[in-house]
Amino acid sequence: MTEPAAARPTAPSAPTDVLASPWVSFARRRAGRFAVSLWVLLTAAFLMIHLVPGDPVRAALGTTAPAELVRARRAALGLDDPLPVQYAHYLGSLFTGDFGTSMTSGTPVSELIGDRLPATVQLAVPAFVVAVVIAVPLGALMAVLTRGGRRRGGELAFTSTSVFLAAIPEFLLAVGLVSVFAVRLGWFPVAGRGGAGSYVLPVLSLAVGPAAVLARMVRVEMLSVLGAEFVRTARAKRLPARRVYAGHALPNALTATLTLGGLVLTGLVAGTVLVENVFAWPGLGSTIVQSIQQKDYPAVQGVVLVYGIGVLSVNLLVDVALALLDPRSAIREA
Repeated sequence: MTEPAAARPTAPSAPTDVLASPWVSFARRRAGRFAVSLWVLLTAAFLMIHLVPGDPVRAALGTTAPAELVRARRAALGLDDPLPVQYAHYLGSLFTGDFGTSMTSGTPVSELIGDRLPATVQLAVPAFVVAVVIAVPLGALMAVLTRGGRRRGGELAFTSTSVFLAAIPEFLLAVGLVSVFAVRLGWFPVAGRGGAGSYVLPVLSLAVGPAAVLARMVRVEMLSVLGAEFVRTARAKRLPARRVYAGHALPNALTATLTLGGLVLTGLVAGTVLVENVFAWPGLGSTIVQSIQQKDYPAVQGVVLVYGIGVLSVNLLVDVALALLDPRSAIREA
């Protein structure tokens, strides 16, 4: 009598396979972190107007404003409602794109942000591109020239110059560039947003410091990669030097540099606050400074949210880019 065949284990279903994928786990973790960070940002922005000492409406309208006007403005802003009711209304308004109304101009904050945000992006994005275009070739070239302890003088000059440039605040560099290239030489406009020439000095003010930091980072990572086994193997195969450096070493060096690149981009967005005020640039940076001076808290709150969401989004994009460039990192985390 034959024995019954052993039951074969059933293969896991396709949905189970998908949910167990390291990429799905990676996406869940990143989405969860983004959601928690976003909630903390929204809550902090909501509490900002309530942590200001005194009455924010009275501070915005001035001490001579009639009491009836102050009460009407507080009622219009919902500041007389219980705090949980205000918080629920605040979150609901944000999800519909309503950032409130400016206390000083009466303009919707979303409209104000929509008018000023493009000018800030037009500074931050070109500055990031310029920083990367300068830093990556320069850092890689210095790594090739100074590897193995060669050209000590060039290494010292590069390191000293990059440290000096990275330490200069953006607004101070902006003032210096204006003094030399706009006032003395007259090559570029002193302030304002006009033709292509008006972008040169603000973009350079934002790009020089990050370019110096990135160049040093690229050089360090490139030196580390040049000593790796796969680079020595490529040299042993007598591949052309350009192919060894550009095709094998540089892509691996940039993977580690990408994290710092994301931090540089977020720093550029924050750096626009001061640079825009130096050049009278009509962006979010000058808007938030004016709103703070006028104690226009809804406008400050809206601009802070935009900056914060921008930083969180850049960090999320950098994490995704790193996972795509180095899939082993996502698998190791899973």
